[in-house]
Amino acid sequence: MSLTVVNGLPAHVLFVHFVIVLVPLTALALVVCAVWPAVARRLGVIVPILAFVTLAGVPLATHAGEWLEAHVPSDSLVRRHAELGDGLLPWALGLFVLSTALWWTTRRSASAAAGDDPIRPSASSPLLRGVLVVLSLAVSVGAVVDVYRIGDSGAKAAWHDNYSKTAVGHGGWSFPLGG
Repeated sequence: MSLTVVNGLPAHVLFVHFVIVLVPLTALALVVCAVWPAVARRLGVIVPILAFVTLAGVPLATHAGEWLEAHVPSDSLVRRHAELGDGLLPWALGLFVLSTALWWTTRRSASAAAGDDPIRPSASSPLLRGVLVVLSLAVSVGAVVDVYRIGDSGAKAAWHDNYSKTAVGHGGWSFPLGG
């Protein structure tokens, strides 16, 4: 097994599914934590860890995708998918940075409220909270939309003219209805 081939199949196909799941999951967790500080306090460092795993998954999928791109016939759909795929890393980095900042400010606010921090941090200010909510929403929506666009272009590149528009009989297989 390598970072390009798993069990004789292109690793990109496996890694991309992690990214497809983790980016929207991380984005949702980030927005929920930004909007509801109690959830952020309860989840603690879980969301930044999730965002870090998501961030690490993007270069893995991209590297495996570059290998796959070199091993399939080149066409405009493959090139478009590769171009779009290269744009996901900044979004994943944004999710990680914002989730870490949100975790840090929530943690500092909780410490100040408990009296553990003699200097009341500005993290509990409504302005900072508002900025974190707006940035979290913007980056989360951007990341999810980008994942959708990349996935759509990848599906078109992989399946364009590679299936029959009518059902193909497989002989012998039947599933009787109403038994």
